[in-house]
Amino acid sequence: MASIFTKILNRKIPGHFVWEDELCFSIMTLQPIREGHLMVIPKLEVNHWDDVSPETAAHLMLVAQKIAKAIKGVIPCKRIGLSIVGLEVPHTHIHLIPIDNMGDLDFSLAQETAPERLAAIAEKIKKSLQATGYSEADV
Repeated sequence: MASIFTKILNRKIPGHFVWEDELCFSIMTLQPIREGHLMVIPKLEVNHWDDVSPETAAHLMLVAQKIAKAIKGVIPCKRIGLSIVGLEVPHTHIHLIPIDNMGDLDFSLAQETAPERLAAIAEKIKKSLQATGYSEADV
């Protein structure tokens, strides 16, 4: 059975896309722990991150770096925290979270966010990506 991420990727359920290429995609999380919290996800469903191919893992990190820089252009923060947990959805995903301190990485702070707000933030991050040199075809 397809994961929720695959259903979003296949546009079976809505998602707020920030990036999509041949290997991965990035969407806003529906329950961010901080504004700007999103995920980078391989298109191929792999349950455990340490089972992702080395090539895909390297690509995910490269995309995560590009998106992290774009987030910093939109959301005031000291750093972009990165987390790979995978306990709730059996499809590897990297969380990118704007943080100012370690307490900002507390997943119990997750709150449902209005779809309109997520769409607006996704659009700002996409524009920030384009401003840092990534064309419309890249996002």
